[in-house]
Amino acid sequence: MWISYCYFHLGDYKRCLKEYKELSQMKGTPPEVWVYLGCVMFFLGMYKEAEEACTKGPNSKLQNRLMFHLSHKFNDEKKLMSFHKNLQDIVEDQLSLASIHYLRSHYQEAIDIYKRVLLENREFLALNVYVALCYYKLDYYDVSQEVLAVYLQHFPDSTVAINLKACNHFRLYNGKAAEAELKNLSDVCSPSFKFASDLIKHNLVVFRAGESALQVLPPLIDVIPEARLNLVIYYLRQDDIQELTTISRMFHRPLLRNIY
Repeated sequence: MWISYCYFHLGDYKRCLKEYKELSQMKGTPPEVWVYLGCVMFFLGMYKEAEEACTKGPNSKLQNRLMFHLSHKFNDEKKLMSFHKNLQDIVEDQLSLASIHYLRSHYQEAIDIYKRVLLENREFLALNVYVALCYYKLDYYDVSQEVLAVYLQHFPDSTVAINLKACNHFRLYNGKAAEAELKNLSDVCSPSFKFASDLIKHNLVVFRAGESALQVLPPLIDVIPEARLNLVIYYLRQDDIQELTTISRMFHRPLLRNIY
C-alpha cells in the first residue's frame, strides 16, 4: 500500500496502477483500494475504468470527490449536482469544488473558495499558486504576479509557479522576457519529470510565435489542454483553412473570449 502511495505522489501513475491492480486481486486487501485504483486511472485519463473501479469501493468522502470529477469529465450534469450535494465544509471537499469551478471557467468562485481556505490555513502556501492561476485566466496578470510571489519566496524552484510567472511575463511584456523565465525552469527540473519537459516545449512554441508548432503541439493535445488552442492559432496564422476546420471541430462551446 505504501509503495503504491509513493508512486502516486511521485506522479508515476503507471507503476502505481500496476501496484494497485495487484493489490486488488489479493485476499484480505482493504476495499478502499478500489477507490485508490480509480484515482490513479483518473490521472491516466482512463475515466470509464476509473468509474468502474470507484463504484466497487465503499462509500466515502474520497469516492464522492472522485465521482464528482468523473461526472464533470462525462458532462453529466445530473450526476454532478448529485455528488455536489454530498460535499461537506471540509478542506478536501472545498478544494475539490474549487477545482471544478476552475475547470468550468468560474474563476471568481474558485478564488473565493481558495481565499477562504487560506484565511483558515495560512500554511497552505500552494493555494497562492491556484489563486494566481485564476487571476491569470481573468487577465489580471499583474495581480497574478503579486500573489505568485508569495509562493515563490518559499519555493523558488517550483515548476508550476515558474511556468506561470513566465506566462505572466509573456502577457505583460513579450516572448523574450517569458523565455528568460522559462530558462530557470529548464535549469531546475529533473529529466525524469515528463510533465515539466512537455510544458517547457509547449510554452516555447507559444513564446517563439509558433516556431516548431507542428512538431511539438500535436503529440501534446491530450496532455496539455492549451496545446489544441495554440495549434488552432498556428493554423490561423498560416491561413490553413482545411486543418483549422478539422481541429476546431474538437472544441465544445468556447467559454473564454480568447478561445473565441
